[in-house]
Amino acid sequence: MDKILEGLVSSSHPLPLKRVIVRKVVESAEHWLDEAQCEAMFDLTTRLILEGQDPFQRQVGHQVLEAYARYHRPEFESFFNKTFVLGLLQQGYHSLDRKDVAILDYIHNGLKLIMSCPSVLDLFSLLQVEVLRMVCERPEPQLCARLSDLLTDFVQCIPKGKLSITFCQQLVRTIGHFQCVSTQEKELREYVSQVTKVSNLLQNIWKAEPSTLLPSLQEVFASISSTDTSFEPSVALASLVQHIPLQMITVLIRSLTTDPNVKDASMTQALCRMIDWLSWPLAQHVDTWVIALLKGLAAVQKFTILIDVTLLKIELVFNRLWFPLVRPGALAVLSHMLLSFQHSPEAFHLIIPYIVNLVHSFKSDGLPSSTAFLVQLTELIHCMMYHYSGFPDLYEPILEAIKDFPKPSEEKIKLILNQSAWTSQSNSLASCLSRLSGKSETGKTGLINLGNTCYMNSIIQALFMATDFRRQVLSLNLNGCNSLMKKLQHLFAFLAHTQREAYAPRVFFEASRPPWFTPRSQQDCSEYLRFLLDRLHEEEKILKVQSSHKPSESLGCNETSLQEIANKAAVLTESPCTSDGEKTLIEKMFGGKLRTHICCLNCRSTSQKVEAFTDLSLAFCPSSSIENLSFQDPASSPNTQDGGLMQADIPGPSEEPGVYNPAKAAFVCDSAMNERMLGSPSDEFCYTENTCVPSESSRILVNKDVPQKPGGGSTPSVTDLLNYFLAPEILTGDNQYYCENCASLQNAEKTMQITEEPEYLILTLLRFSYDQKYHVRRKILDNVSLPLVLELPVKRTTSFSSLSESWSIDVDFTDSSENLAKKLKPSGTEETYCSGLVPYLLSSVVVHSGISSESGHYYSYARNITGTESSYQMCHPSETLALASSQSHLLGRNSPGAVTEQDLENKEMSKEWFLFNDSRVTFTSFQSVQKITSRFPKDTAYVLLYKKQNGTNSLSGNSSTSGLWVNGDPPLQKELMDAITKDNKLYLQEQELNARARALQAASASCSFRPNGFDDNDPPGSCGPTGGGGGGGFNTVGRLVF
Repeated sequence: MDKILEGLVSSSHPLPLKRVIVRKVVESAEHWLDEAQCEAMFDLTTRLILEGQDPFQRQVGHQVLEAYARYHRPEFESFFNKTFVLGLLQQGYHSLDRKDVAILDYIHNGLKLIMSCPSVLDLFSLLQVEVLRMVCERPEPQLCARLSDLLTDFVQCIPKGKLSITFCQQLVRTIGHFQCVSTQEKELREYVSQVTKVSNLLQNIWKAEPSTLLPSLQEVFASISSTDTSFEPSVALASLVQHIPLQMITVLIRSLTTDPNVKDASMTQALCRMIDWLSWPLAQHVDTWVIALLKGLAAVQKFTILIDVTLLKIELVFNRLWFPLVRPGALAVLSHMLLSFQHSPEAFHLIIPYIVNLVHSFKSDGLPSSTAFLVQLTELIHCMMYHYSGFPDLYEPILEAIKDFPKPSEEKIKLILNQSAWTSQSNSLASCLSRLSGKSETGKTGLINLGNTCYMNSIIQALFMATDFRRQVLSLNLNGCNSLMKKLQHLFAFLAHTQREAYAPRVFFEASRPPWFTPRSQQDCSEYLRFLLDRLHEEEKILKVQSSHKPSESLGCNETSLQEIANKAAVLTESPCTSDGEKTLIEKMFGGKLRTHICCLNCRSTSQKVEAFTDLSLAFCPSSSIENLSFQDPASSPNTQDGGLMQADIPGPSEEPGVYNPAKAAFVCDSAMNERMLGSPSDEFCYTENTCVPSESSRILVNKDVPQKPGGGSTPSVTDLLNYFLAPEILTGDNQYYCENCASLQNAEKTMQITEEPEYLILTLLRFSYDQKYHVRRKILDNVSLPLVLELPVKRTTSFSSLSESWSIDVDFTDSSENLAKKLKPSGTEETYCSGLVPYLLSSVVVHSGISSESGHYYSYARNITGTESSYQMCHPSETLALASSQSHLLGRNSPGAVTEQDLENKEMSKEWFLFNDSRVTFTSFQSVQKITSRFPKDTAYVLLYKKQNGTNSLSGNSSTSGLWVNGDPPLQKELMDAITKDNKLYLQEQELNARARALQAASASCSFRPNGFDDNDPPGSCGPTGGGGGGGFNTVGRLVF
């Protein structure tokens, strides 16, 4: 029969005839044959299967072999023995190589035919050894896939015990050697299918024998972390990732990132190759493992690896966004890499050239999946442009391309950035130390105390949080300039963009410290603020003069040019600026104007002067007069009689900072108060004033006969102190006024009015008074209510030309030791005034902690406020009483700005306020600000910043129209950005070195932290030898000048 079959398959008969004859041969298998005939038939069919010249011959071989093996099983069992199979696997078959896939297919089918025979057990034992040998020889993907098919059907052939671990490890290595050189889709699909079969085999083994999983994964890491340049492991290893249980991520990543035997170069290679796996189709969870490893490396502060890998692979990851199968994973990894790479724009800028084309391509196809993808990508791009807003030339085309997609809110962007930074990743192995290494959860940067420099730190943080001022400073073009403003710009830029938890402002401190301030001793923050603003103002005026000088002259190179510059600057100082273009930045932001009237009580003639101010110093009014301050309606105001009215401190521009003036500090209030009727003025009115009528319409008067509240009166508010500041003062006794009309000293009434309000209103609460009896400075510890909304009474004039021409700007109203009579001249002009209430929102509060002027500590509360926010949108329900009581005198019944109960129902955002305490920055609430003195009696509000609420924000309007100040702040100049990037890299390197040193002590390291809300439990901080409470000045070397 075998001869007939052999002649048939090699004959030239038609194929249908051959098939009929083959069917007869298959049917004859039922008939009895002797052993020799069976063996001859098995030899022939084996040869047809393995060496058949065409598919028909191979098909005939399979059909006949299966039929004769079924009916002659003992004979086939004798034929298909260990020796025969071993020969096939080790030597091949005739001309057929032993690695040919046909041999494995033949053995696979043979096992199926003798599955019920006892001898199959011997074959299983043989194959357990042979399959291990085969995978050690690194078979090609096709052969390995056929072997996987065989082992999947016959798990008894898989090596057992320790050999199973070895088999899995060798199989992993084999996958690592897979390569596919073809670019044809058919071949690629076949290749992916083959790799999938092998990975599925490994998955089955891991499930059956869990002890093989970890050694297999170790082998995977050994392959991808190899630094041997002659071998590049296959991307096919990505097919294994989907079979690793996700529950093992934490354990495995921690093991990898903390293993001291894993070198940085190996970890870098491993991470790069894992990122390459994103291109493997159908592989699941690759992005999850890549992101987990990135976070794990950040947690142990191996930033060098993260920087190198990100810069090497960011473009490849972005390129994967073009391919639908791997797009979701690629976007997840891209988002994490970009959002965590916050120390430099380098990574983001590497992909910028490709963004516009990608966006246009996906917009044009119109698929819902493409639109959803673009929404996610657009959010990522907005986050990056917000964080690095200094490159308008790069961002303009991108903004145009994504303009149709929604832009995330600033709050969402900040949240995303804060959660994604490398320094925000927690490290379970050194949790007590890692919290100190990165920026706080607030996203704000602290300032390191350089030795009793909390007075400077608190002021700088308050100015930095003055949003419009910060933006103006950062937008200045100061290249080539070494001015104090340049150093402030540098400091603001670092506070905004550094990765450090706290920044050391050494350069700025040395440049801005007043000459009379002793280094490393405590100073007055208000005095420092006044000196700083004055320095910045004077410096800008000099620079303006220099810029107007001839360019050909070398500025400062000869005495003549220096003298000219000094003379021009002096002229500018003497001539008040009237237009915004002529004003300095300090004048635009903090400058206001006060008009002072002095009316002779004998002849009723009036003198007046207008002077500039950058801050107002508010004295504490007597407790008996707190509730009796009010505007007086001119219609109901009786004539002013001689009597003892209050006098308040007015800081003049010519006042020398740092000189303690007992007369200035002693706030004297005569016991006799003029009685006034309480009126209800309209919110805004205009009237004409001539020389003999003082400005009684805005006069704030005191009625001492109004009953006081039990217990000595209510807590004063800032509004009360402001009313007291603007109250009329009677000049009598040694302070009598020299009236030119009377040609003698006369009693007079002095009245002050604010004629031009500043963008930022700085209020200093004069808590340190000079006791003339005991010749010591005492601190007033009275609590003061701080309203979120302050209405500032402003009385504008239609023209100040006559004033500017008639009166000297150098008159100092604060010098009570000289007679004011010789400093004012009568005005003979008639002017029109317009009164109104300008709303301000509380921006920051600088607190002094201590009971002595000789020591203590400063810290500040602040929040971000822009000029376009609603005046009352930030109010908290707890402020109802404080605002209603403290502002009722200023607002009046018909005031459109009056605070209603409904206005106050808007809840304050829980994370709107920040507490800046030197290096520490934490979230806090306005309730903590309000209650600080009641909880900690030695901690009192000292300097307040209020932001004027404008209908439109004219100062920063240009930024919004350009669309390039993405985060509200202007783009940084290249010099600044380069300096920040360099320092951020240095910081990350420092953190990495520290982390490596700490890793040796991680097991024994222990520490504890105070909760973030410590300001609600303990005093918010301390500075110097006596701590936050000041300690009454014992054993202190510091001083405060007030």
